[in-house]
Amino acid sequence: MPHPTEIKLRRKSGTLEIAFDDGQRFSLAAEYLRVHSPSAEVMGHGPGQHVLQSGKRDVGIANLEPIGNYGLLLHFDDGHNTGIYTWKTLYDLGSNFEHYWSEYLKALEAAGKSRTPPASDAQGTWPPKPTNTPTKKPTN
Repeated sequence: MPHPTEIKLRRKSGTLEIAFDDGQRFSLAAEYLRVHSPSAEVMGHGPGQHVLQSGKRDVGIANLEPIGNYGLLLHFDDGHNTGIYTWKTLYDLGSNFEHYWSEYLKALEAAGKSRTPPASDAQGTWPPKPTNTPTKKPTN
């Protein structure tokens, strides 16, 4: 299995650039990495338990952390930071980008979901908080 020779986090463009010792080079978007996270939250705890991630278009990578000599832990700005991206996983995600991305978009469409985060209300929160409208007390 190829090993990385260079890893760069490009926060502005929201990409992780990784080069491998076999000459392959990949630029992987944060959204793509987030929706294909190897975490149990996304992959589930067994076959057939994959959880479709939606609304992650604007997610970024806040930080990355090397894990031993075999992978990275990515800290996303939506708070997700579980799942170790092994060199094998990153290589696979890079090599199969077109297929995996196409399948993801088809799954979103079939589920009636979107890459776009849910719209927020005027206060910037989702879901909108109910408002308490004062009611007049009846006068006797």
